[in-house]
Amino acid sequence: MLDIIYKESDLENLSRVLIKELPSKIVCFEAPMGAGKTTLIKAILKALEASDSGQSPSFGIVNEYPDANGNTLAYHFDFYRLNSLEEAMDFGIEEYLDFDGWIFIEWPEIIKSLLPKNVTFLEISILDHTTRQLYIQ
Repeated sequence: MLDIIYKESDLENLSRVLIKELPSKIVCFEAPMGAGKTTLIKAILKALEASDSGQSPSFGIVNEYPDANGNTLAYHFDFYRLNSLEEAMDFGIEEYLDFDGWIFIEWPEIIKSLLPKNVTFLEISILDHTTRQLYIQ
């Protein structure tokens, strides 16, 4: 769908474009370690005016981000440390996927069989030390 080359200095504008253009609010990020998945998610959360700027949930698996009124705006999952689909089921991933808001998922491979059909996949490639390519499926 979209193929965008960007640098970190472009993240504010890129985030606004993504919020408008993404076909789904369930967004899976596929990229190698260090490609900037969490950095891009933090920029999107900022553009969405989340009351917390975001951090990687690597050690807690999921972070919840409220809006200015304290209502849940987004969930951010990082499944890098998940070992099985059963672990995701144990903490209630299916209920989270029913959330009517933004859901950002890093390392979604382990739960692909649970994802609804309307998920958007973002692939990030490292072009060089400061440049990334984003492909939206």
